[in-house]
Amino acid sequence: MSYKPKVFLSGGFKSNWQLTVIEQLNDQFIFFNPREHGLEHSDFYTTWDIHFVKECDILFAYMEASNPSGYGLAFELGVAYSLNKTIILVDEKSKEDPMFAKYFKILNKPSGVVLNNLAEGIEYLEKFSLQNV
Repeated sequence: MSYKPKVFLSGGFKSNWQLTVIEQLNDQFIFFNPREHGLEHSDFYTTWDIHFVKECDILFAYMEASNPSGYGLAFELGVAYSLNKTIILVDEKSKEDPMFAKYFKILNKPSGVVLNNLAEGIEYLEKFSLQNV
């Protein structure tokens, strides 16, 4: 049995971007997808999120333009950074909203790389697949 890197998918639920990532890279990684946990109470889903951020190898954080705040993403990114996880940040919202960009740029520092769109993020994430080594 071969090892597959574990990826936590951090970001909003306005679209189904997580499915796009999983469909394109499905057999190369193990994905922890908060969209699928089915938990609605904040204590429950926050505990779930923290647990799987601890378990992941890579935090893939997607700040899509339609995400209203990014608070959850920022929290998960901070946890991942404190645990020395590899962080890939895709930030589409900052280029559309200069005021948001002013405050969100603090998350650029702990991120290993900041990319401009989901396609670039998926392409970069694929480089971490052990199938490519």
